[in-house]
Amino acid sequence: MNDLDKFDYAILGALQVDGTLSVAELADKVGLTSTPCWKRLKRLQEDGYLDRRVALVNRRKAGLPVTVFVSVRTSQHDEKWLAKFAAAVIALPEVMEFHRMSGDVDYLLKVVTTDIDGYDRFYKKLIRVANLTGVSSAFSMEQIKYTTALPLDLVAHGVAVG
Repeated sequence: MNDLDKFDYAILGALQVDGTLSVAELADKVGLTSTPCWKRLKRLQEDGYLDRRVALVNRRKAGLPVTVFVSVRTSQHDEKWLAKFAAAVIALPEVMEFHRMSGDVDYLLKVVTTDIDGYDRFYKKLIRVANLTGVSSAFSMEQIKYTTALPLDLVAHGVAVG
């Protein structure tokens, strides 16, 4: 497991809601004074619990309203091929998430784009980067839930996970 306590989880939870909090504001929210809060925050960063702090941009307002889940199948399963394929897919800016899967689908991509034509341009780039057995696209009709916040309460309160 890990060596986090309730204050550590509270710090992580508060930062998931607002990554711009100052140490003083964060300390106030979690019930600590600034110095112990700063030390915990520094340890959480050094230990890799915080990957980075970012601003979340509204994709629709930014002109990227279309989300597509792309299932990829291939007959290639060696490490050299995967390294080349992964590097090429990672370089495609439309790809928001890229997963190697178990089951019938080998890879799953979450793609954002401007419109159907934008997706078609992406698709043509994708099929140029590797020899693929199949590509299937599912367009999101409506985003019902979206969060970047992990469900820390599952582990913070002792509930068994996994």
